[in-house]
Amino acid sequence: MPFYRQVGQVPPKRHTQFRTPGGDLYREELMGEEGFSSDSALLYHLGTPSAIVDSTAWELPDQSLTPNHPLRSRHLKLHELARSPGDTDPVTGRRLVLGNDDVWISYVAAQLDSPLYRNAVGDECVFVEAGSATVETVFGSLGARRGDYILLPRGTTHRWLPNPGEPLCAYAIESSSHIGPVHRYLSRFGQLLEHAPYCERDLHAPTEPLLRDATDVEVLVKHRGRTGLVGTRLVYPTHPFDVVGWDGCLYPYTFNVADFEPITGRVHQPPPAHQVFEGAGFVICNFVPRKVDYHPLAIPVPYYHSNVDSDEVMFYVDGDYEARKGSGIGRGSISLHPGGIAHGPQPGAAEASIGAEFFDELAVMVDTFRPLALGEGGLAVEDPAYAWSWSGRGPSS
Repeated sequence: MPFYRQVGQVPPKRHTQFRTPGGDLYREELMGEEGFSSDSALLYHLGTPSAIVDSTAWELPDQSLTPNHPLRSRHLKLHELARSPGDTDPVTGRRLVLGNDDVWISYVAAQLDSPLYRNAVGDECVFVEAGSATVETVFGSLGARRGDYILLPRGTTHRWLPNPGEPLCAYAIESSSHIGPVHRYLSRFGQLLEHAPYCERDLHAPTEPLLRDATDVEVLVKHRGRTGLVGTRLVYPTHPFDVVGWDGCLYPYTFNVADFEPITGRVHQPPPAHQVFEGAGFVICNFVPRKVDYHPLAIPVPYYHSNVDSDEVMFYVDGDYEARKGSGIGRGSISLHPGGIAHGPQPGAAEASIGAEFFDELAVMVDTFRPLALGEGGLAVEDPAYAWSWSGRGPSS
């Protein structure tokens, strides 16, 4: 994170005596990245954060991946995964859609509260497509509303509490690395620069401690094993949400896509103009409602492109996506375009876009630099006709 925060009670000097009103020491915990060499936070606990009374296996949902072979573009209809939202929660109900060694993309529609959860694989970036929730964390509470990204650093114990009314539909991007603002947006001291499409005022972190009192509390942990992702169920003698204060530059926060200020130009702008976050081996971009290209001869929809070094995943959230008309893609769709294969507007879309001044669309794009494979959720909702939509005929025609 680019700036320092302090929440609750902390001592004047770090690593010094800090006592409860009864005279006991608070337990100081450093939560830090890259082995004491990067951002960190100091948390002050009532209990001992390392104390556990049990550790057993947690059986994860199906994490298997099937290679995109034979290679082709794919269309996945995520809303078909959301038929029974009352039966699940936002953590254990996730269906794996796409993944590789750097990033795993899942989707869930849920109405139940989640168990306490700690992602120990890497950072987590969850986009709220619909509904709202409270996210309780060891740092305090976050409100999660439609259009929010919720950024959760690796190892942040947290819980999702969907608000009544409509299912919480969430698009979860889990990484093996850290996720943060784009480096070219930051000064050498970490401040978001003037050319960045958002600033620190748009990032919302917990503002007060969250204290819970309970015994024998279960926490689910997702981590790496010899065969890939595995799960462990830890039991703590007291509740992990016992932090009276914390400070530092590492903490969870939210960012709403409506606060992203689009970068536009006289001719079509490439995807890096839409970038919002990055991790090792992938980037995250927003395509938001915006004024489009204003050169008198501009073609507003994208040109055909074959990015030889990355797979492109577009999640269509809302609006009318001009380049995909006639392909069957709509709200709740994912398109996967593998690296090295040309893709672009559907037939007729380029001509039809000429003269457009505004695109009313909302999409989240993930570009990866290693090939993506399909999870069980993606395979379950694939539209097999999409790959042939540019030619109008398939192999059986």
